[in-house]
Amino acid sequence: MLCSEQKPFEEILGYLNGENSTFIVGCKGCAEGCESGGEPQVKEIKDKLEKEGKRVKGFTVIDIVCDAHLSRLKLAAHKKAVDEADSILVMTCGAGIQTIAELADKMVHPGCNTISSGGGHAEWKEAERCLECGDCILDFTGGICPIARCSKHLLNGPCGGSQGGKCEVDSSIPCAWQLTIERLTKLGQLDKLGKIVPPKNWTVSLVAGRPVKR
Repeated sequence: MLCSEQKPFEEILGYLNGENSTFIVGCKGCAEGCESGGEPQVKEIKDKLEKEGKRVKGFTVIDIVCDAHLSRLKLAAHKKAVDEADSILVMTCGAGIQTIAELADKMVHPGCNTISSGGGHAEWKEAERCLECGDCILDFTGGICPIARCSKHLLNGPCGGSQGGKCEVDSSIPCAWQLTIERLTKLGQLDKLGKIVPPKNWTVSLVAGRPVKR
């Protein structure tokens, strides 16, 4: 189980600046258990966004969002609404947010911060995707996590040592920042990388009730 908490509403609203509409995804797994992204929270955030003048094209609450096959089927069932939305707001842990980012050619916004593994792991089979940093920056990086997927945990662009799109630390894995640049370019959002992300405050992240040590 990945323990998450909902981001401040002002932060979520800020992600939607310049957009007219969004589609919301919630999770009946970990996020429902944490009361951060189950159906009640999805409906609540929908109402709050609409009061702020944002159009919510629709929403779905998936049994386990980090199950890519299941999420693909659920998104397909809402294809028209997803296609019409400017973005997708995902009320789940970091693994779930990245699952939706891989399945949709849309800007994906995080609605939650992942704060603890809770003694378990996400359902992503081939690689670690979320290190429970407690302050999700997936909006900035187009749904690709530089904390979990960059060997150096770099926050402000690639190190310059990658070759052919592969990590210089381990040439068997892709450079997370090359993937980020390619995705943001495809989405027409490359200007997001003009923002400087401050150093991480790891004290907001908890693992088994203890501060994470890096």
